[in-house]
Amino acid sequence: MTMSQEMIDDLNRHLALCQEALAVFEREGQTLRRADNPSLFEFYQFRKSFLPRFNQSLEGLKKHRAKWQQIPLAEREKHSEMNSLLRQNQDLTMKAIVLDRENEQSLLRRGRVPARALPSVNQQRPHFVADLYRRQSAV
Repeated sequence: MTMSQEMIDDLNRHLALCQEALAVFEREGQTLRRADNPSLFEFYQFRKSFLPRFNQSLEGLKKHRAKWQQIPLAEREKHSEMNSLLRQNQDLTMKAIVLDRENEQSLLRRGRVPARALPSVNQQRPHFVADLYRRQSAV
């Protein structure tokens, strides 16, 4: 199997993981909008099993990315499906993150998050990461 085919397969698997997460986060959001206090244990269980798989997938993609960037630009441009898959993965990951954050905010409003699990104050500052990078690059 060629490196590009292996990377495409891994990107497709990662895309499937992102789609799975998005579907669960959408269901969680619908559950949180209900008036009663539904059990959220299934979503907790999902996260517990999902995060190791997601991290493992990301590690594989990081290795592919390092190899991919060593290939000359002219050669990379021949693989347009790779760019499309990368873009789809990024878009779906961002949708899942935004939806998960909305669910987290809903949980916070309902007081269903223990104090030790409250998000950092910096999470509420939308440009915190960009500012951090800018400060680090100025050094």
